[in-house]
Amino acid sequence: MEDKIKILNDKIALAHLGGGEKRIAKHHEKKKLTARERVQYLLDEGSFEEIGMLVTHRTTDFGMEKEQFYGDGVVTGYGTINGRAVYIFAQDFTVFGGALSETHAEKICKVMDMALRNGAPMIGLNDSGGARIQEGVRSLGGYADIFYRNVQSSGVIPQISAIMGPCAGGAVYSPAMTDFTMMVEGNSYMFVTGPNVVKTVTNEEVSSEELGGASTHSTKSGVAHITSPNGVECLEDLKKLLSYIPQNNRETTPKLPYVPNDELREKLDTLVPDNANKPYDMHDVIDNIIDEDSFFEIHKDFAENIIVGFARLGGRSIGIVANNPKFLAGCLDVKSSIKGARFVRFCDCFNIPLLVLEDVPGFLPGTDQEWNGIIVHGAKLLYAFSEATVPRVTVITRKAYGGAYDVMNSKHIGADMNFAWPCAEIAVMGAKGASEIIFKKEISEAADPAAKLLEKEAEYAELFANPYTAAQRGFIDEVIIPHDTRRKLLKAFSILENKVVETPKRKHGNIPL
Repeated sequence: MEDKIKILNDKIALAHLGGGEKRIAKHHEKKKLTARERVQYLLDEGSFEEIGMLVTHRTTDFGMEKEQFYGDGVVTGYGTINGRAVYIFAQDFTVFGGALSETHAEKICKVMDMALRNGAPMIGLNDSGGARIQEGVRSLGGYADIFYRNVQSSGVIPQISAIMGPCAGGAVYSPAMTDFTMMVEGNSYMFVTGPNVVKTVTNEEVSSEELGGASTHSTKSGVAHITSPNGVECLEDLKKLLSYIPQNNRETTPKLPYVPNDELREKLDTLVPDNANKPYDMHDVIDNIIDEDSFFEIHKDFAENIIVGFARLGGRSIGIVANNPKFLAGCLDVKSSIKGARFVRFCDCFNIPLLVLEDVPGFLPGTDQEWNGIIVHGAKLLYAFSEATVPRVTVITRKAYGGAYDVMNSKHIGADMNFAWPCAEIAVMGAKGASEIIFKKEISEAADPAAKLLEKEAEYAELFANPYTAAQRGFIDEVIIPHDTRRKLLKAFSILENKVVETPKRKHGNIPL
């Protein structure tokens, strides 16, 4: 038996070496953790149980039978993070550059199946150059097997992808179908075709960083939801993200202990400027409503005119969608609509209540927006809110104009509770624009058209630029003093905790993609 145990231990030792000490050293020189180091750091100490450690590839073409590595370039298994079960795969760049083979894909598919059956989050730590070209279609088939499982798991268990190195070709599509994609600044890349192919086909000179680095995907494309300065902080951010979401779509996020205190927030009374055209940062409003230091922003640097992220309110996990007047006056545009819709749908999938903070003058006008499909993209946000069955509460802090009023979780599309501050303006459009249309003839015929416009503007504002007409109709449940907002929200979400909605029977809706 001792000899047999020694043989096993030798094999385990070889598996732990991955592609060998030289390749591991080269990996470390780039200030990157190895696949195993990432898994050990992310999971609770001693909790990781590996599956498929001794798997090897089956390829004999191109002399591949002479290069065999236990694990075949991916570490797979399960463990816990803060005591909660997760399934995980971590691609090992020291073995064939992390390239995906048939057996490599089989290992990933096995843990994905286990995660779905057992209702636990699936985490992928991606560090791969793409398909293992020596295997041809077998590698491509492996990718498709993974893609199919991504779709079957969608909305059932949380799926998180952390891009820890290169991610090219078919490798990018699995992360694109997961719920959140995280990237490491300076060390991770995502692109369908790399710089060399781009140069050949389009004659464009572009670096890997410019084409598909963390900065590009967090600010321009929106592919990356979260970026981190290094691999360790990326794993810490992943742990934090998991703390806001449940294990699966049948559960809710564990509630943290909370002792009720003085819930009034006097600072809220002075955050919104008296001048309706003066910007302010909605982050300040968020910070004065939620539990202290609990906001975890998603898509922070993309479409900054809308804010989305997780927070805690009285210990409960909630999702926040908020217009930000600091950027584009808080207007909705193509990118912000897509950003908001995706986040709303995630929260609805996983039973996370939604808080909407509204200050929106409308949809951003212009040919650029119209030609890029603001109609269909704006409809995505409208659709997402309309189909959401989780508790939904809206607070209008200032402007709620035009169609954007409807879209931002209005009572008319199923919101549960709608509050407004006394400075809220709920109207078809701003007083100036409305007056120029309604009183056009009267203003043009006046002795002093400018003075007449100001007069009519004030008249319109007094009549419509307030929350009281909407409150009279029941479109606003209550006009509240800003400093009382947190207390009102704590009560609202508490009373909505057991909300149940029966939806029409259907295969699925047809969101305007």
